[in-house]
Amino acid sequence: MDFVEVRVQAPRELADILVAELAEVGYDTFEDNDEGFCAYIGEGDFNPDAVAEVMSRYEGLGELGYEHRVITRQNWNAEWEKNFQPLIIAERVSVRAPFHEKPEGLDYEIVIMPRMSFGTGHHETTALMIENQLDNDHQGLRVLDMGCGTGILAIMAVHLGAREVLAVDVEPWTVENAADNAAENNCTNIECRLGGVEVLEGEAPFDIILANINRNVLLEDMHAYAALLPKGRPILFSGFYQEDLSKIEAEATKHALVYQSHRTKNNWVSAIFTKL
Repeated sequence: MDFVEVRVQAPRELADILVAELAEVGYDTFEDNDEGFCAYIGEGDFNPDAVAEVMSRYEGLGELGYEHRVITRQNWNAEWEKNFQPLIIAERVSVRAPFHEKPEGLDYEIVIMPRMSFGTGHHETTALMIENQLDNDHQGLRVLDMGCGTGILAIMAVHLGAREVLAVDVEPWTVENAADNAAENNCTNIECRLGGVEVLEGEAPFDIILANINRNVLLEDMHAYAALLPKGRPILFSGFYQEDLSKIEAEATKHALVYQSHRTKNNWVSAIFTKL
């Protein structure tokens, strides 16, 4: 399947609002740039009228414009490879593509070939999740990575000592990419599974759950995550803005998940909760 890129020109204070609005109508991957941001959606799900309606709500609030184009899978992959720069997270974790030089003196290395999948560590949510993972013991534990994207968080879990990881995503190419990246990082204990929350039925409990998706999915599926988390164990959420943290906490409380802490970067949040 090909993608549609909507390139939005907007001031920073308006761009964050528009990202949230577009997320409500199905856009799930965003990339900031100097003029505003780009939003991505599968070509079959693209509705130009929905975009026009979102944009019309904010006319007159600043310089605002947008355009769209179709990006083929081949072009998407080439664009990622061209623009993907190596990254260091928390001065401990290297994230690079196979064609980048390996840095020295870091605790962990993750090799990612992003292709069409979200999760290279460059987006705030992914980096924040990895920082929170570094603060949580994974040694010998069973981990669930929901919305796994490239598999970067699952790979990080294995590097931190996880016994086994189930990585789940709704997009077939993402699951394929995650499996390839797991193999690239010699993570033989990661299972990559296609689907949503429904594929968790019958699963044994997980010691840690990682869920970097978006606000709406987290709110809708939180009951299923909580049911698979034993008492005293952590769940790490991300994919939402700071103003949405109260909504996440309110829903978590319904399912005996207690807020512990959170990190923020550019208004994005990664929060840690534990099961009562």
